[in-house]
Amino acid sequence: MTLVSQATPSGRTGASPAFLRKIVVDPWLFGIFAVVTLSVLVFAALPIFTVLKQAVITDRGFDLAALAAVLSKSFVWESLFNTLLLGATSAVIATVIGFVLAFSATRTTMPGKTFVHGVALLPIISPPFVMALAVVILFGRSGLITRELLGIRNANVYGFHSLVLIQSLAFTPIAYLNIRGMLQSIDSALEDASATLGASRWITFSRVTLPLVTPAILSSGLLVFVKSVEDFGNPMLIGGNFNTLAVEAYSQMVGYFDLHSGALLASLMLVPSITAFLIHRYWVSKRSYVTVTGKPTAQTIRISGMAVVLPLSILCYAIVFAILLFYLTVIYVSFTRLPGIDNTLTTDHYATVFTAGFQTLANSLLLAGVATPVTAIAGMLIAYLLVRKAFPGSFLLRWGTLLSFAAPGTILGIGYVSTFNAPPLLLTGTAFIVVAAMVVKNLQVGIEAGSNQLRQIDKSIEEASMTLGASNTRTFFQITLPLLKPALFTSLSYAFTRSLTTLSAVIFLVSANWTLITVTILSQVETLKIGVAAAYCSILVFVVLAILALMQLLLSSTSPKR
Repeated sequence: MTLVSQATPSGRTGASPAFLRKIVVDPWLFGIFAVVTLSVLVFAALPIFTVLKQAVITDRGFDLAALAAVLSKSFVWESLFNTLLLGATSAVIATVIGFVLAFSATRTTMPGKTFVHGVALLPIISPPFVMALAVVILFGRSGLITRELLGIRNANVYGFHSLVLIQSLAFTPIAYLNIRGMLQSIDSALEDASATLGASRWITFSRVTLPLVTPAILSSGLLVFVKSVEDFGNPMLIGGNFNTLAVEAYSQMVGYFDLHSGALLASLMLVPSITAFLIHRYWVSKRSYVTVTGKPTAQTIRISGMAVVLPLSILCYAIVFAILLFYLTVIYVSFTRLPGIDNTLTTDHYATVFTAGFQTLANSLLLAGVATPVTAIAGMLIAYLLVRKAFPGSFLLRWGTLLSFAAPGTILGIGYVSTFNAPPLLLTGTAFIVVAAMVVKNLQVGIEAGSNQLRQIDKSIEEASMTLGASNTRTFFQITLPLLKPALFTSLSYAFTRSLTTLSAVIFLVSANWTLITVTILSQVETLKIGVAAAYCSILVFVVLAILALMQLLLSSTSPKR
């Protein structure tokens, strides 16, 4: 079979005999491909192109002078540089932290792995601006640490360094889950063979383990970079004078009602994201990462020596402590009558949530529950279609998902309002449009996780199934999909948590009947009702933790015994 990355040109050859044979052999799989591709084009590519059109075309048509006027402003290029600097720095740090956590959890005898795993997931089960709020409460001018403990007055917590800290910790779970899934699937016999041949632990790690996990490391850096570039919640609250493109674009569109300038600024964020994605694809396509061959394998703990386990454990628990500090602060504030002024403990904020705000939580759980399985299954299907198949038009599916991944949530939300606000696709104000935005925005994580896993699975396993008479569709659901369980759990976990905590992609899509909890939390923060916002966040964290634990239990109960 031919990898799609090598078969892109053939996607333009039309109905050649080779492609016709593929369609005839398994028309059901081609039908799935056609439906998925059409859905991606309508719900991902079309809204984004609508915003791009608004960025270059004004009421007077294509106006080069208006375009040049916006691009000539110094804050545009300053914001672009700041965005790239923040994205690259956060991506490197978050990926390193994620790798340390994943390696320690899968390759050492570090104690308390379940606890570390649970805490490591906390940043993705809360709204994106919660950690920024915690940093302000702890280290701000009236911070619990800076003022109450250290006596520092007027501490300046705003700017680049705080943003790097927040985004690195906030996006670490993306790297951790992605790398952890790949480490779990690597055949331990490869590392055993290296050790048997006399290689040291460092040689085995650097020449066997690390190269095999390279796809997950690169894709994790890519995902974190794009998430950092598009994030506007944290820079808005704690960026200070360090402006980013996301904040400037949002301010132009929402604050100044300048759709042209806002769309143009937001469109600039597509350039670094797409560039990073293409570099990643080129790098991965040049290497082979097959480790799952169909032969009996065993997964064992590799390292037990204290010289390695102790430093890694200390580092992991230091990361865990930092994360817990932020979230325990939010929980504490949720029980405080007026944070920073009246620290009397109270449950009034929770009473408000369970009365006036209960419907928003129910709406969020319902819509996220619908979006999660759709996102996960679609991600695995698309990964399979792109890595293993080469149907006509595969490049449309690849580029459609790339655009949905690279586009900031704000662009997607505005594109949905502009595109689906008139017949025949009048969806604005419905639950369907919110679910569609959740699926499209989170789809790429499932595709990346599935693609990384597929690169480790020897194609001869699937070829053997088809040789015995199974169709491509049956082979996928009965052979390939069970081997993708680690990637499937990664996709399910990420899709559910991000659907439940997403903000920028849905803030323009909520209606009176479908108000979401993240929008409500942001409203509480803007009106300085910090205690109520913290109560919402605390409830959200505990709800998501409970559901993730249930998902993990179900996955473990269905996993084959080794």
